[in-house]
Amino acid sequence: MLTGPADFPRLIADIGGTNARFALETAPGVLDRIEVLACADYPTMEMAIRTYLADAGEAAVRHAAIGIANPVTGDWVQMTNHHWAYSIEATRLALGLDTLLVINDFTALALSLPHLPGHELVRVGGGEALAGAPLALLGAGTGLGVSGLVPTPGGAPVALAGEGGHASFAPFDERELEIWRFARARFGHVSMERMLSGPGLKLIYEALSHLAGESWEPKTASQISAEGVGGECVRCREAIDTFTAILGTAAANLALTLGARGGVYIGGGIVPKLGDYFARSPFRARFEDKGRFSAYLAAIPVYVITSPWPALTGAAAALAAHLDG
Repeated sequence: MLTGPADFPRLIADIGGTNARFALETAPGVLDRIEVLACADYPTMEMAIRTYLADAGEAAVRHAAIGIANPVTGDWVQMTNHHWAYSIEATRLALGLDTLLVINDFTALALSLPHLPGHELVRVGGGEALAGAPLALLGAGTGLGVSGLVPTPGGAPVALAGEGGHASFAPFDERELEIWRFARARFGHVSMERMLSGPGLKLIYEALSHLAGESWEPKTASQISAEGVGGECVRCREAIDTFTAILGTAAANLALTLGARGGVYIGGGIVPKLGDYFARSPFRARFEDKGRFSAYLAAIPVYVITSPWPALTGAAAALAAHLDG
Protein backbone atom coordinates (compact mmCIF):
# COMPACT_ATOMS: atom_id res chain seq x y z
CA MET A 1 0.00 0.00 0.00
CA LEU A 2 1.12 3.58 -0.63
CA THR A 3 1.81 5.69 2.40
CA GLY A 4 1.75 9.38 3.16
CA PRO A 5 2.65 11.89 5.90
CA ALA A 6 -0.01 10.46 8.21
CA ASP A 7 1.97 7.22 8.39
CA PHE A 8 4.81 8.93 10.28
CA PRO A 9 6.36 8.72 12.78
CA ARG A 10 7.31 5.06 12.52
CA LEU A 11 8.98 3.05 15.25
CA ILE A 12 12.31 1.54 14.19
CA ALA A 13 14.35 -0.82 16.38
CA ASP A 14 17.58 -2.82 16.26
CA ILE A 15 17.65 -5.40 19.03
CA GLY A 16 20.75 -7.37 19.93
CA GLY A 17 21.55 -9.73 22.75
CA THR A 18 22.78 -6.87 24.96
CA ASN A 19 21.20 -3.61 23.79
CA ALA A 20 17.99 -2.50 22.11
CA ARG A 21 18.34 0.61 19.92
CA PHE A 22 15.17 2.56 19.12
CA ALA A 23 14.34 5.50 16.88
CA LEU A 24 11.38 7.34 15.42
CA GLU A 25 11.41 7.74 11.65
CA THR A 26 9.75 11.13 11.25
CA ALA A 27 10.01 11.32 7.44
CA PRO A 28 11.43 8.94 4.82
CA GLY A 29 14.96 8.06 5.94
CA VAL A 30 14.98 10.60 8.79
CA LEU A 31 15.67 9.03 12.19
CA ASP A 32 15.06 10.96 15.39
CA ARG A 33 14.97 10.38 19.15
CA ILE A 34 17.51 7.55 19.01
CA GLU A 35 17.85 5.82 22.37
CA VAL A 36 19.67 2.71 23.59
CA LEU A 37 18.13 0.54 26.30
CA ALA A 38 19.83 -2.40 28.02
CA CYS A 39 17.86 -5.56 27.27
CA ALA A 40 18.59 -6.94 30.73
CA ASP A 41 16.68 -4.05 32.30
CA TYR A 42 13.34 -5.19 30.85
CA PRO A 43 11.55 -8.52 31.31
CA THR A 44 9.97 -8.36 27.84
CA MET A 45 10.55 -6.64 24.52
CA GLU A 46 7.06 -5.12 24.72
CA MET A 47 7.95 -3.41 27.98
CA ALA A 48 11.14 -2.00 26.47
CA ILE A 49 9.14 -0.63 23.53
CA ARG A 50 6.52 0.92 25.80
CA THR A 51 9.26 2.54 27.89
CA TYR A 52 10.90 4.01 24.80
CA LEU A 53 7.63 5.36 23.37
CA ALA A 54 6.71 6.89 26.72
CA ASP A 55 10.12 8.55 27.02
CA ALA A 56 9.81 9.81 23.45
CA GLY A 57 6.36 11.20 24.18
CA GLU A 58 4.91 9.33 21.22
CA ALA A 59 1.74 7.26 21.44
CA ALA A 60 0.46 7.58 17.87
CA VAL A 61 2.81 5.19 16.07
CA ARG A 62 1.00 2.93 13.58
CA HIS A 63 3.87 1.15 11.84
CA ALA A 64 7.01 -0.43 13.27
CA ALA A 65 9.98 -2.48 12.10
CA ILE A 66 12.39 -4.43 14.26
CA GLY A 67 15.70 -5.96 13.29
CA ILE A 68 16.51 -8.62 15.86
CA ALA A 69 19.56 -10.80 16.51
CA ASN A 70 17.70 -14.02 15.90
CA PRO A 71 16.25 -16.15 13.11
CA VAL A 72 12.70 -15.08 12.25
CA THR A 73 10.97 -18.16 10.87
CA GLY A 74 7.37 -17.57 11.92
CA ASP A 75 5.21 -15.74 14.41
CA TRP A 76 7.06 -16.94 17.52
CA VAL A 77 10.47 -15.45 18.24
CA GLN A 78 12.78 -16.87 20.91
CA MET A 79 16.04 -14.93 21.13
CA THR A 80 19.26 -16.97 20.97
CA ASN A 81 21.44 -14.71 23.14
CA HIS A 82 18.77 -13.25 25.45
CA HIS A 83 15.66 -14.49 27.24
CA TRP A 84 13.06 -12.41 25.38
CA ALA A 85 10.44 -14.49 23.58
CA TYR A 86 7.22 -13.26 21.99
CA SER A 87 4.53 -13.63 19.35
CA ILE A 88 4.86 -11.00 16.63
CA GLU A 89 1.10 -10.78 16.12
CA ALA A 90 0.28 -10.66 19.83
CA THR A 91 2.86 -7.91 20.29
CA ARG A 92 1.41 -5.96 17.36
CA LEU A 93 -2.06 -6.14 18.87
CA ALA A 94 -0.86 -5.28 22.37
CA LEU A 95 0.91 -2.17 21.09
CA GLY A 96 -2.01 -1.13 18.86
CA LEU A 97 0.05 -1.19 15.66
CA ASP A 98 -1.22 -1.60 12.12
CA THR A 99 2.11 -3.07 11.05
CA LEU A 100 4.88 -4.84 12.96
CA LEU A 101 7.63 -6.09 10.66
CA VAL A 102 10.28 -8.26 12.34
CA ILE A 103 13.41 -9.29 10.44
CA ASN A 104 16.86 -10.59 11.29
CA ASP A 105 19.17 -7.79 12.41
CA PHE A 106 21.83 -8.59 9.83
CA THR A 107 19.20 -8.68 7.11
CA ALA A 108 18.40 -5.13 8.21
CA LEU A 109 22.09 -4.24 8.26
CA ALA A 110 22.53 -5.64 4.74
CA LEU A 111 19.68 -3.42 3.53
CA SER A 112 21.51 -0.40 4.91
CA LEU A 113 24.66 -0.93 2.84
CA PRO A 114 23.58 1.06 -0.25
CA HIS A 115 22.64 3.98 2.02
CA LEU A 116 25.85 4.28 4.06
CA PRO A 117 27.96 7.37 3.28
CA GLY A 118 31.58 6.82 2.34
CA HIS A 119 32.92 8.63 5.40
CA GLU A 120 31.26 5.98 7.61
CA LEU A 121 33.23 3.17 5.94
CA VAL A 122 36.92 2.38 6.55
CA ARG A 123 38.50 0.42 3.72
CA VAL A 124 40.95 -2.35 4.60
CA GLY A 125 42.81 -3.43 1.48
CA GLY A 126 41.63 -4.76 -1.85
CA GLY A 127 40.92 -3.13 -5.20
CA GLU A 128 37.82 -1.41 -6.51
CA ALA A 129 34.39 -2.86 -5.78
CA LEU A 130 32.69 -4.37 -8.81
CA ALA A 131 29.40 -2.60 -9.50
CA GLY A 132 26.38 -4.88 -9.58
CA ALA A 133 28.15 -7.73 -7.76
CA PRO A 134 26.97 -9.30 -4.47
CA LEU A 135 28.02 -7.74 -1.17
CA ALA A 136 29.02 -9.85 1.84
CA LEU A 137 28.36 -8.83 5.43
CA LEU A 138 29.44 -10.19 8.79
CA GLY A 139 29.97 -8.75 12.22
CA ALA A 140 30.88 -9.82 15.73
CA GLY A 141 29.21 -8.49 18.86
CA THR A 142 27.25 -10.43 21.44
CA GLY A 143 27.01 -13.04 18.66
CA LEU A 144 28.13 -13.34 15.03
CA GLY A 145 25.82 -12.02 12.33
CA VAL A 146 26.18 -13.03 8.69
CA SER A 147 24.28 -11.82 5.64
CA GLY A 148 24.72 -10.49 2.13
CA LEU A 149 23.06 -8.29 -0.45
CA VAL A 150 22.47 -10.07 -3.75
CA PRO A 151 21.44 -8.20 -6.92
CA THR A 152 18.40 -9.28 -8.91
CA PRO A 153 17.72 -8.63 -12.62
CA GLY A 154 15.89 -5.34 -12.92
CA GLY A 155 14.79 -5.24 -9.29
CA ALA A 156 15.85 -4.34 -5.79
CA PRO A 157 18.70 -6.41 -4.31
CA VAL A 158 17.76 -9.19 -1.90
CA ALA A 159 19.13 -9.19 1.65
CA LEU A 160 19.87 -12.70 2.87
CA ALA A 161 18.34 -13.98 6.09
CA GLY A 162 20.60 -16.76 7.32
CA GLU A 163 22.37 -18.00 10.42
CA GLY A 164 25.91 -18.33 9.11
CA GLY A 165 27.34 -17.49 12.52
CA HIS A 166 26.40 -20.98 13.65
CA ALA A 167 28.33 -22.75 10.90
CA SER A 168 31.13 -24.91 12.28
CA PHE A 169 34.48 -23.35 13.09
CA ALA A 170 37.27 -24.98 11.07
CA PRO A 171 40.81 -24.46 12.44
CA PHE A 172 43.31 -22.96 9.99
CA ASP A 173 46.52 -24.20 11.64
CA GLU A 174 47.81 -26.21 14.58
CA ARG A 175 47.39 -23.34 17.03
CA GLU A 176 43.75 -22.89 16.11
CA LEU A 177 43.31 -26.66 16.33
CA GLU A 178 44.47 -26.50 19.96
CA ILE A 179 41.98 -23.67 20.62
CA TRP A 180 39.24 -25.73 18.95
CA ARG A 181 40.02 -28.65 21.27
CA PHE A 182 39.78 -26.35 24.30
CA ALA A 183 36.40 -25.08 23.12
CA ARG A 184 35.19 -28.54 22.10
CA ALA A 185 35.83 -29.87 25.62
CA ARG A 186 33.68 -27.09 27.05
CA PHE A 187 30.85 -26.80 24.52
CA GLY A 188 30.77 -29.82 22.23
CA HIS A 189 29.96 -28.24 18.85
CA VAL A 190 32.18 -25.24 18.14
CA SER A 191 30.52 -22.70 15.86
CA MET A 192 32.12 -19.66 14.29
CA GLU A 193 30.14 -17.60 16.80
CA ARG A 194 31.95 -19.38 19.65
CA MET A 195 35.10 -17.66 18.38
CA LEU A 196 33.87 -14.50 16.70
CA SER A 197 31.85 -12.72 19.38
CA GLY A 198 32.43 -11.00 22.71
CA PRO A 199 32.21 -14.32 24.56
CA GLY A 200 34.38 -15.81 21.80
CA LEU A 201 37.15 -13.29 22.37
CA LYS A 202 37.13 -14.18 26.06
CA LEU A 203 37.21 -17.88 25.14
CA ILE A 204 40.22 -17.37 22.87
CA TYR A 205 42.02 -15.46 25.64
CA GLU A 206 41.32 -18.24 28.15
CA ALA A 207 42.37 -20.95 25.69
CA LEU A 208 45.66 -19.22 24.91
CA SER A 209 46.36 -18.74 28.61
CA HIS A 210 45.59 -22.39 29.27
CA LEU A 211 47.84 -23.53 26.41
CA ALA A 212 50.66 -21.37 27.79
CA GLY A 213 50.26 -22.99 31.20
CA GLU A 214 49.16 -19.72 32.78
CA SER A 215 46.35 -18.94 35.18
CA TRP A 216 44.21 -16.09 33.92
CA GLU A 217 42.21 -13.38 35.56
CA PRO A 218 38.72 -12.90 34.14
CA LYS A 219 38.57 -10.07 31.62
CA THR A 220 35.74 -8.63 29.58
CA ALA A 221 35.97 -8.54 25.80
CA SER A 222 36.43 -4.76 26.03
CA GLN A 223 39.35 -5.19 28.44
CA ILE A 224 41.00 -7.78 26.21
CA SER A 225 40.60 -5.48 23.19
CA ALA A 226 41.92 -2.41 24.97
CA GLU A 227 44.88 -4.16 26.64
CA GLY A 228 45.71 -6.06 23.47
CA VAL A 229 45.65 -3.03 21.17
CA GLY A 230 47.49 -0.95 23.76
CA GLY A 231 50.21 -3.57 24.17
CA GLU A 232 49.64 -3.83 27.93
CA CYS A 233 49.02 -7.58 27.90
CA VAL A 234 50.86 -10.04 25.69
CA ARG A 235 48.14 -12.69 25.94
CA CYS A 236 45.45 -10.13 25.11
CA ARG A 237 47.39 -9.06 22.01
CA GLU A 238 47.69 -12.70 20.98
CA ALA A 239 43.95 -13.12 21.52
CA ILE A 240 43.14 -10.08 19.35
CA ASP A 241 45.47 -11.31 16.62
CA THR A 242 43.94 -14.78 16.74
CA PHE A 243 40.43 -13.30 16.67
CA THR A 244 41.15 -11.10 13.66
CA ALA A 245 42.85 -13.95 11.81
CA ILE A 246 39.83 -16.22 12.33
CA LEU A 247 37.60 -13.34 11.18
CA GLY A 248 39.74 -13.12 8.04
CA THR A 249 39.06 -16.78 7.31
CA ALA A 250 35.32 -16.34 7.90
CA ALA A 251 35.16 -13.24 5.71
CA ALA A 252 37.07 -14.94 2.90
CA ASN A 253 34.84 -18.01 3.05
CA LEU A 254 31.76 -15.80 2.82
CA ALA A 255 33.22 -13.78 -0.06
CA LEU A 256 33.95 -16.97 -2.01
CA THR A 257 30.52 -18.43 -1.25
CA LEU A 258 28.62 -15.33 -2.41
CA GLY A 259 31.03 -14.22 -5.12
CA ALA A 260 31.11 -10.93 -3.23
CA ARG A 261 33.23 -8.92 -5.65
CA GLY A 262 31.19 -5.88 -4.67
CA GLY A 263 32.96 -5.88 -1.32
CA VAL A 264 32.90 -7.41 2.14
CA TYR A 265 31.43 -5.29 4.94
CA ILE A 266 32.22 -5.78 8.62
CA GLY A 267 29.76 -4.56 11.24
CA GLY A 268 29.14 -5.49 14.86
CA GLY A 269 30.49 -3.86 17.97
CA ILE A 270 33.96 -5.39 18.29
CA VAL A 271 35.97 -4.58 15.16
CA PRO A 272 35.19 -0.82 14.96
CA LYS A 273 36.54 -0.46 18.51
CA LEU A 274 39.90 -1.87 17.41
CA GLY A 275 40.46 1.34 15.45
CA ASP A 276 43.57 1.62 13.32
CA TYR A 277 44.96 -1.61 14.75
CA PHE A 278 42.54 -3.68 12.69
CA ALA A 279 44.30 -2.67 9.46
CA ARG A 280 47.62 -3.84 10.98
CA SER A 281 46.17 -7.05 12.39
CA PRO A 282 46.46 -10.46 10.70
CA PHE A 283 42.96 -10.00 9.21
CA ARG A 284 43.86 -9.02 5.65
CA ALA A 285 46.72 -11.49 5.26
CA ARG A 286 44.45 -14.32 6.40
CA PHE A 287 41.62 -13.05 4.17
CA GLU A 288 43.86 -13.45 1.13
CA ASP A 289 45.45 -16.75 2.19
CA LYS A 290 43.35 -19.05 0.02
CA GLY A 291 45.85 -20.82 -2.22
CA ARG A 292 44.70 -20.76 -5.85
CA PHE A 293 42.08 -18.11 -5.05
CA SER A 294 44.39 -15.69 -3.24
CA ALA A 295 44.44 -13.28 -6.21
CA TYR A 296 40.63 -13.42 -6.44
CA LEU A 297 40.33 -12.37 -2.80
CA ALA A 298 43.16 -9.81 -2.97
CA ALA A 299 41.02 -7.82 -5.42
CA ILE A 300 38.01 -7.64 -3.08
CA PRO A 301 37.80 -4.56 -0.83
CA VAL A 302 36.79 -4.91 2.81
CA TYR A 303 34.97 -2.09 4.59
CA VAL A 304 34.57 -1.63 8.33
CA ILE A 305 31.23 0.01 9.10
CA THR A 306 31.65 2.88 11.54
CA SER A 307 28.09 4.24 11.22
CA PRO A 308 26.50 4.63 14.65
CA TRP A 309 23.06 3.20 13.75
CA PRO A 310 23.27 1.36 10.40
CA ALA A 311 20.76 -1.41 11.18
CA LEU A 312 18.14 1.23 12.04
CA THR A 313 18.58 2.63 8.53
CA GLY A 314 18.15 -0.84 7.06
CA ALA A 315 15.08 -1.65 9.16
CA ALA A 316 13.50 1.64 8.04
CA ALA A 317 14.20 0.72 4.41
CA ALA A 318 12.63 -2.71 4.93
CA LEU A 319 9.52 -1.16 6.44
CA ALA A 320 9.20 1.34 3.58
CA ALA A 321 9.44 -1.47 1.02
CA HIS A 322 6.90 -3.54 2.95
CA LEU A 323 4.38 -0.71 3.16
CA ASP A 324 4.84 0.42 -0.44
CA GLY A 325 5.02 -3.06 -1.94
